[in-house]
Amino acid sequence: MKSTNFIDNLPKVYGIYTGGFIGFIIIMAIAEQMGMTAKAIGIAFVAFTVFIYALIGWLSRTAQADAYYVAGRQVPTVFNGMATAADWMSGASFVAMAGGIYFKGYGYMALLVGWTGGYVLVASLLAPYLRKFGCYTVPDFIGTRYGGNLARFSAVVVLTVASFTYVTAQINATGTIASVALDIPFQYAVYIGLVSILLCSMLGGMRGVTWTQVAQYIVLIIAYLLPVFWISNKIGAGFFPHFMLADEVARIGELEAQFGFVKNSAADLATVPKGLAGITKAHSAVNATPWAFISLALAMMMGTASLPHVMMRYFTTPSVKAARKSVGWSLFFIFLLYSSAPMLATLSKLSLLDPNLSTGIIGRSIADVQAIDWYQNWNAANLMFVSDFNGNGTVELNEFFMGGKAVVLATPEIAGLPYVISGLVAAGGMAAAMSTADGLILAIANAISHDVYYKIIDPKAETAKRLVVARVLLVVIGFAGATIAAMEIQGILGSVIWAFDFAMSGLFFPLVLGVWWKRANRQGAIAGMLGGLAAGTWYLVWVRTGGSGFLGITQLTFGIFGSAVSLVAMVVVSLMTQEPDKATQKMVDEVRVPSGKTILGKQ
Repeated sequence: MKSTNFIDNLPKVYGIYTGGFIGFIIIMAIAEQMGMTAKAIGIAFVAFTVFIYALIGWLSRTAQADAYYVAGRQVPTVFNGMATAADWMSGASFVAMAGGIYFKGYGYMALLVGWTGGYVLVASLLAPYLRKFGCYTVPDFIGTRYGGNLARFSAVVVLTVASFTYVTAQINATGTIASVALDIPFQYAVYIGLVSILLCSMLGGMRGVTWTQVAQYIVLIIAYLLPVFWISNKIGAGFFPHFMLADEVARIGELEAQFGFVKNSAADLATVPKGLAGITKAHSAVNATPWAFISLALAMMMGTASLPHVMMRYFTTPSVKAARKSVGWSLFFIFLLYSSAPMLATLSKLSLLDPNLSTGIIGRSIADVQAIDWYQNWNAANLMFVSDFNGNGTVELNEFFMGGKAVVLATPEIAGLPYVISGLVAAGGMAAAMSTADGLILAIANAISHDVYYKIIDPKAETAKRLVVARVLLVVIGFAGATIAAMEIQGILGSVIWAFDFAMSGLFFPLVLGVWWKRANRQGAIAGMLGGLAAGTWYLVWVRTGGSGFLGITQLTFGIFGSAVSLVAMVVVSLMTQEPDKATQKMVDEVRVPSGKTILGKQ
């Protein structure tokens, strides 16, 4: 995958790939009808797709710094949009998003608003200008714009904290899927997921990750949309259910009122496995006030525009104009999944609640539900639980519990679809988590190898040595992430939200003001990055250890506090110290001009 001919033939290459993947799905469907077991189908889907990703990674191997760090800056806009969407739609988007909406209602729609709206900030404030700068990494921009190794190193610290928090969530997601599909303990499955991730990125760097992410996007979007359309048609919500969402939500409300809800006692809840939640949103009230909704959406918007692995994707385009267009394509491809997440959550709940459907479980006997194959499978994975708390022998609203991770993965089985669809969904979830983990681990390894090792420690290092360092770092960081993920300290969605908060606490204003305020200087940037990260981290620890918080800022939105401290520190310190030299101010002016040569040359 090294020649210009490959770039020219991308539509043909990925058209053949898509046709081949659809053909594989059909073969698996035929095999299921001929008696292939569910476990064998799950293994086949995961193994086949991971093999394809690894093959792409092998074919994309490179020994050139430009190709390894920024894919040669030759990725076309549409395909960069697909790669960015795959990079973006992580295990949280694919596996956990619908689960959050399922259990906690419209409040979690703030994530969709924030994560999508963040790309408006990316397109208008950062992406084209960072591309014009010509950097390899986000700390590369910080280090060159503000000058000095301390500014560069501070950016690496923030990047590492945010990206590492994020990557543990993605390895958690790959471990969850691998443990179910391969029927192995979660603590071992996370390392299987890690090996799969490293196969895609280790040899080809950003070039390998880019072409793998395009392939992963195709898998994940097919895997997400096909069950939505199929289930909707099956339960009578129409083939294209998105326009019927209000009617289906109203139906859920009617069913909940019909069945009634009794709050569980502390003794009842003590028997429920950790991490599982009840079938109705009555168990939790999230973002119940307008400010809570707005603050979470705002934090996710600013976090989106601060995440280094997102910014890196726009360093790979051929030009500034292409970077801007690429953001538009990214939004389109992300919209295809995000617009369907609320519908999938709704269809999943309807499948369980509606007594007119053969899949409904409310009112059925406890013994019957416990005998259902899908319940037994997910109960064995500690992601479902049912118990007769009131002793009447039937399942009530407050007696069925499910893990948020199971909503997307288990819904095809719950809705009675062929198991081949469940295998497809597992492959899609794996693709989503792997694609984001690839980008995150690469962002950390590239920042440390390029900005710490090459720019600070050994500026005379040859390219081969730099790439060896980068690849060793990939393995070390990935192994550390898998080890933390195996501890299950935080859920997938919570870890991802924290990553956004860490990123915005330390990087949002140093990046934005670096482009839009010539007076911003080195001392101000360092104060903004380190002060913001420290303040945000302190606030998170304070709230987590019993602090009441203030101004409605919670552990999910601590980045608002951190970024506010970052802004104040950066502005005050910049104004109290000497302004940047004329060359730096001229460079900032030049960055904002969409045409012309990039600021940085060969690195």
